[in-house]
Amino acid sequence: MATTATPDGLGDSGGSGDLVQPGRHLDALTATAAATVGGSLLGVLTNLAQGWLPGAWNQIANSGAVWSAVAFVAGALLAGRGGTVVRSAVGGLGAEAGLVVGYYGYAEFGRDGMGSLFFPLVWLGMACVAGPLFGVAGYAWRAGKDVRGRDAWSRVAGLAAFAGLFGMEGVMFARDLHYAPQAWGCFTVFALVPLLMARTHRERALTLAAAVPFALLAYAIVELPLQMVSA
Repeated sequence: MATTATPDGLGDSGGSGDLVQPGRHLDALTATAAATVGGSLLGVLTNLAQGWLPGAWNQIANSGAVWSAVAFVAGALLAGRGGTVVRSAVGGLGAEAGLVVGYYGYAEFGRDGMGSLFFPLVWLGMACVAGPLFGVAGYAWRAGKDVRGRDAWSRVAGLAAFAGLFGMEGVMFARDLHYAPQAWGCFTVFALVPLLMARTHRERALTLAAAVPFALLAYAIVELPLQMVSA
């Protein structure tokens, strides 16, 4: 029995990622290359944005939340194009690695040099973890069913992970740097992600509830160790 292609809307692939129109499946190598090139270009842009944004806002440009959001978007886009969860993970990895290469590559050849290789290698190591993780989170959000479907919890978890990134940054700006405007900006995004991207009121509530502990956990296992390394 032939299957019917689903519309190309957000989150309407039913969780399987297989019911797609002919020709929409991206070749794995092409998808990974596109994510990596896109990440590299965004890495250059974030380096430039540090000089464009005023005051402490320049730290937003290359924050962990913004960079990991790129992997989330890459995973979601690949899911929408008929990709599998593995392809979204690899695409997220390519996007994050590209960000590191683009950012430090521009620092080396477009500015005064990137200096020691220590921090580029630290960020590249983190990209190997955050890239696949948030690529899968993007896949879960895009491909997951609504709260009545059997994949509801994976969808909520993926979106909560995305929102929690900005909660983590908000805690860092408020607690460690005492930058109130930047903290409130991050907390606003933290709240808007589930409010705007979830489908139902119940899903919004579940996502917000899950995002709070995720933000605190991410702060404990990511931000605090990074501060010790930077000290």
